[in-house]
Amino acid sequence: MKLSTRTRYGIRAIIELAEHAGNGPLQLKIIARRQGISVKYLEQLIAVLRTAGFVRSIRGAKGGYVLAKPADQVRLIQVVHCLEGPVMTAECVDDEEYCDRAADCAARGVWAQVQQAVENVLQSITLQDLVDRTRRKKELDYQI
Repeated sequence: MKLSTRTRYGIRAIIELAEHAGNGPLQLKIIARRQGISVKYLEQLIAVLRTAGFVRSIRGAKGGYVLAKPADQVRLIQVVHCLEGPVMTAECVDDEEYCDRAADCAARGVWAQVQQAVENVLQSITLQDLVDRTRRKKELDYQI
């Protein structure tokens, strides 16, 4: 399983917003520069995140984007589902009729376990957890 660029970049952008929470709106050009994402592509990603209710826009000269919910209330799996769709290791895991061998396939059980494990990890992590990880990493880098 490989996450798309859309998902990886979208998560980087929403983490940036979570890190900036409480400090007012953040402009797309700033997020784009910090994350190495084109503004055009970021506009598309933010539009999807806004429609899903994860971010909201603030108009005006000092406008930009902010998280629509506290970072500790947004689970990573929600963002992944918004940007990527459901986590899927193999089509037969969710649709036994996809493959004639699904009922007797030993590998299908493994793919189901992998899918469940990925979903469990993504469910267990909030945006706040990622912000905290980023801060700890910066603190460690600073101490070296």
